[in-house]
Amino acid sequence: MKIAVAMSGGVDSSAAAAILKEQGHDLVGFSMQLWNQRRGISVDENGNPLPSRCCSIDDVYDARRVAEELGFPFYVLNLEREFERNVVQPFVVSYLNGETPIPCVSCNSRLKFASLDALAASLGCEKVATGHYARVEFDQLAQRYRLFRGRNLQKDQSYFLWELTQDQLARSMFPLGEMSKPEVREVAREHQLAVAEKAESQEICFVPDGNYAGFIDRYLEAEDARDRLPGQGQIVDARGDIVGQHTGIHRYTIGQRRGIGIANERPLYVLSIDAQKNRIVVGGQDELLSREFTAAGVHWIAYDSPVTPVRANVRVRYRHHEAPATITPLENGRAHVVFDEPQRAITPGQATVFYREDEVTGGGWIVKRGQEQ
Repeated sequence: MKIAVAMSGGVDSSAAAAILKEQGHDLVGFSMQLWNQRRGISVDENGNPLPSRCCSIDDVYDARRVAEELGFPFYVLNLEREFERNVVQPFVVSYLNGETPIPCVSCNSRLKFASLDALAASLGCEKVATGHYARVEFDQLAQRYRLFRGRNLQKDQSYFLWELTQDQLARSMFPLGEMSKPEVREVAREHQLAVAEKAESQEICFVPDGNYAGFIDRYLEAEDARDRLPGQGQIVDARGDIVGQHTGIHRYTIGQRRGIGIANERPLYVLSIDAQKNRIVVGGQDELLSREFTAAGVHWIAYDSPVTPVRANVRVRYRHHEAPATITPLENGRAHVVFDEPQRAITPGQATVFYREDEVTGGGWIVKRGQEQ
């Protein structure tokens, strides 16, 4: 069949393309130019562009080279404007609101897959393939597509795909879903691809040094909007007693211990961030535990939106080991989630994903720790 292949310039998407080409499919490769690393925002303290291993100009060159090596046409989509509007700006606003966002989920579903879907359809492509470690299957009995973890649980990326619609899943292909990372690299070596030994990207593509607060400072300065930056404020304990001063709420996240700047007889952690009062609440590690939270923008994959409580294993961040919980649907696409046992550092802004064994049944966005008011 004719397949559109999303190519990041990394080993995963390149190996996926090699596998599909070897299977005899007719491929068209696409890279997405999302963020201008040399814009003057993603720079170090000396003004030099920060090195990036994802979505950079160099990655586009690598993707083009792989397409040439494998012998199929390649195109570049300039989505910089859409990426800034739909991913970067919400990321900044979320931090200023006292949240800790994860932009890769919305980038996948609302930008990358949506853009590739439209382009693939215009070119007569039947499927859109990516290098994600995940699996999609069609359930004949239920007449719907189902999303599963990748077989390699250490590389599984199903967490980032819970917003995909049935139409998007119907056109999705994940050639690496059954494979391990060493197996993927071996495919790249066998096809003598130039990216076979390329290092992996670990950070958000537009913040390659992992300094989110620094990026927000530079972004708002570039936008002539430094007045939006939160200034100094109070750090208080759970009783409301002032114990210190912070330098801006966007420099903190729930569960953080290092860098709070308070000497105390016991380790202190960030418990919550109050953007309206411009203050940070700190306390002991035991105070980070919570059994419940509210999610918004809930999307169900395995079945239509339920009207009664659902049992699932729930993950509250990418590196969290999911735990049993009861999900009670609420109005307006919200849900109340109660864990069987308390979980650490449930954080507004993060994605929560619901699992039934290896299947992703749905997910949502954490908006409030504790009970719905």
